[in-house]
Amino acid sequence: MKIYIGTDHAGLAQKEKIIDFLKEAGFEVEDKGAFEYDENDDYPDFVIPVAREVSRNPQGARGIILGGSGQGEAITANRLSHVRAAVYYGQRSSLTSNVNNLELTREHNDSNILAIGSRFVSDDEAVQAVRTWLDTPFSSGERHKRRINKIEHAHE
Repeated sequence: MKIYIGTDHAGLAQKEKIIDFLKEAGFEVEDKGAFEYDENDDYPDFVIPVAREVSRNPQGARGIILGGSGQGEAITANRLSHVRAAVYYGQRSSLTSNVNNLELTREHNDSNILAIGSRFVSDDEAVQAVRTWLDTPFSSGERHKRRINKIEHAHE
């Protein structure tokens, strides 16, 4: 499976840690930027290329997008067809375990892009979140397939 990754300045250092982990784990990785720190860059410039790649191959590719909160990044990615981006911004941010919520995005929603809020997540936690997200399979339950089908046809 190919992994596309992109970030604005807020996630630049964390992106490099995640890329190192992905390569060590044997994934093919394509970095869509940013490639240098520029506090004035705009996250859509790096998120849209990742989302386009996943949109073209939603079953065979996944994306990881990083930004300050991950929210704008997920909103942007979810504008493209066949993309189901989920936000992760740390375990301490929820009344329940956010790791469990992360697993549910895969099991129930077959999320294919992970948006990480880099200002809320340490590098180690981000890598663990990526590992959990990649290791969690879609349940293929009938009700989950039905719901995803409804999402896929929402633009019609």
